[in-house]
Amino acid sequence: MGALEILTGLIRRFEGCRLKAYLCPAGIPTIGWGSTGPDVKLGMTCTVEQAEQRMQADAGVFLAGAQRIVPTATTAGRQAALADFSYNLGLTRLKGSTLRRRALASDWTGVQIELAKWNRGGGRVLPGLTVRRKAESDLV
Repeated sequence: MGALEILTGLIRRFEGCRLKAYLCPAGIPTIGWGSTGPDVKLGMTCTVEQAEQRMQADAGVFLAGAQRIVPTATTAGRQAALADFSYNLGLTRLKGSTLRRRALASDWTGVQIELAKWNRGGGRVLPGLTVRRKAESDLV
């Protein structure tokens, strides 16, 4: 299974699909399969097909970004894990993180430890994020 296929499976598992924009636990307008961006506004809607197209496009962007930021992640699982982290939290957070530094050093045990730390949204521990970080960690 390739990195993009693993990534879209993670996104589907953890994001769910909502056809009307909502605020995620961190207070960010979100639609479809967890898609965000300056064009996402509360009250907007999309079709299932539009949500799927946007998620596929976004997944490609985050996968390419994670591969560029962490070239040492050479397996499909590692690439998908870092791309899912980025899909959820943004490439900027990956780029400036201790998680990235550990991955660049090929310290994959350290990457697993760092992933577990990113389980908060809106200032509180979210059980869903704890499970998501574990799923990503299992791919590393």
